[in-house]
Amino acid sequence: MALTNVLLLSQIAGHVIGLIVSLCMIVPMSMHLHDFKGKCLLFSGGTWEDNGYLKVTWASRAYCDYVIAIGVLTFIVCSVQIYRLSMFMYKGADSSFLSAFLEAVGSAIMCLLTVCTAIIMTLGFMSWCQIIVMRFTSCEAGAGQSIDKDDQIQTSGFYIETGAAQFGAWAAFATWVGLAVFSTLKVCRYHQRENIQVSMFRERQRLVNESGSPTTQDHTGRSTPPLEAGAQ
Repeated sequence: MALTNVLLLSQIAGHVIGLIVSLCMIVPMSMHLHDFKGKCLLFSGGTWEDNGYLKVTWASRAYCDYVIAIGVLTFIVCSVQIYRLSMFMYKGADSSFLSAFLEAVGSAIMCLLTVCTAIIMTLGFMSWCQIIVMRFTSCEAGAGQSIDKDDQIQTSGFYIETGAAQFGAWAAFATWVGLAVFSTLKVCRYHQRENIQVSMFRERQRLVNESGSPTTQDHTGRSTPPLEAGAQ
C-alpha cells in the first residue's frame, strides 16, 4: 500500500505540473496569433527590402495551431487524470492492470506528441530568428520594432510569447516522460504481484497434494489404501 500511495501521489503531482505547463503553450501561442493577425512566425522567412521592412514569406498557420492543440490535449488529459487518481487516493484503492497498461501506452503517445511539438517550436523559432538577426543585433532586439509594414503585425511580445511556448513544450515533454516512467512502474508492480500470486498458488497446491493420505498402486495401476496392521 505504501508503494501504491507513492506512485499515485507521483502521478497526481506529475499531472498537476502537466496542467500548468500546458497553459504555457496555449496562452502564449494564442496571444502570438492575435498579435500577428492570425499569422504564424514558426518557419516563416523573407527578405529585407531597401526601405528597412521585411517582406515576409509566411509559413502555414498549422504549426502554431498544432502547438495549441497539443496544449489543449495535455490540459484535458491532465485534468481528467487528476480527478480520477484523486478518487483512487480518496478511496484507498488503485487502478486495475488494464487501466495501468493503458495509462502507460497513453503516456508514451503523449511523449511522442509533445517532443514533436517541442522540436517544431525550437526549429521554427530558430528559422524566424535567423531572418531577424540579419537586421538587428539579436532576435530579442527585434521585438517591438516595425518589421512588416504590409501586414501591420504587433511584434512587441513575439520573443517572450514564443520563448514561453517553447519552454512549455519541452517542459510538457519532460513531464510526460516522468509520467510514462510512473505508469510503467505500476504495470511492472502488477506483473510482479501476479507472478507472486501464481507461485503461491502452485506452492499451496503442492503442499495440499503432499499432505494427502499415502496410497499404493498395484500392478494394474489402481490406487489401493495401505494394509492395516497385522493383515496378511
